[in-house]
Amino acid sequence: MSAVFPTSTTKAIRDIGGSAGHLSLMGMLAWQDIRQRYRRSFIGPFWLTISMAVMVAIIQLVFGQIFRVPMQDFLPHVAVGLILWAYLSATWTEGCQAFMSAEKIIKQLPLPLSIHVFRTVWRNLLVLGHNLIILPVVFLALGLPVSWESLWSLIGLLLMTINLAWMALVLAVLCTRYRDLAQIVSSVLQVLFHLTPIMWMPSLLPEGAGRMLLGWNPLFHWLETVRGPLLGTDVGPLSWWVSLSSAVVGWLLACALFARTRARIAYWL
Repeated sequence: MSAVFPTSTTKAIRDIGGSAGHLSLMGMLAWQDIRQRYRRSFIGPFWLTISMAVMVAIIQLVFGQIFRVPMQDFLPHVAVGLILWAYLSATWTEGCQAFMSAEKIIKQLPLPLSIHVFRTVWRNLLVLGHNLIILPVVFLALGLPVSWESLWSLIGLLLMTINLAWMALVLAVLCTRYRDLAQIVSSVLQVLFHLTPIMWMPSLLPEGAGRMLLGWNPLFHWLETVRGPLLGTDVGPLSWWVSLSSAVVGWLLACALFARTRARIAYWL
């Protein structure tokens, strides 16, 4: 491989591929993170589920009345959107700290560096699994049907996770080098939250500039490939194309950045 790729690129690819050989360790560390966060708590991570359910109910009561959208349409839209956004935003913000929070392990054990990024993604996937308990309650309460086409949401979730993983790797590298960048990422996420149809529906946007806003927002397409099949709405080919192409291009860029900086991460720590 070194005859085709530079040595740094080869080591970076081996580092990322080597994380697959530590899946059990990755899962154990991710679960340990959750247990440590909720140590001595009776309910544990289900506190996140409760707070998410309360937030969904409040947004339905407030914004459902403001936008005058029927509960059967607005409540499931908000529930799925908020759950997925919590997964996205937590992966990005915690990804900024992936290497810094694992400083002692990085300096003491010869593990692949990328395992700490994937550990962050896996940890938030576990939290997502807890929050998804809300959806069956919403669907049963509203009498919404679930068809076999809903399984397409699993492919959408896979694409979304692949995109979040490369973004987490990029942010982990950059934030380790530039510590102030984590605050910028947090602020940008707040802006993107309002630009992405989470608390409002795409049908409320006017034609023209509003539709263009959605078309150029990759986060909308990532969410739509998961939310659309769950809610039984058509997902345009553009959303699938954006999700797939951003995963491929994003990982190429992430590998290039990781190859250039991998040897210096321990020094930056």
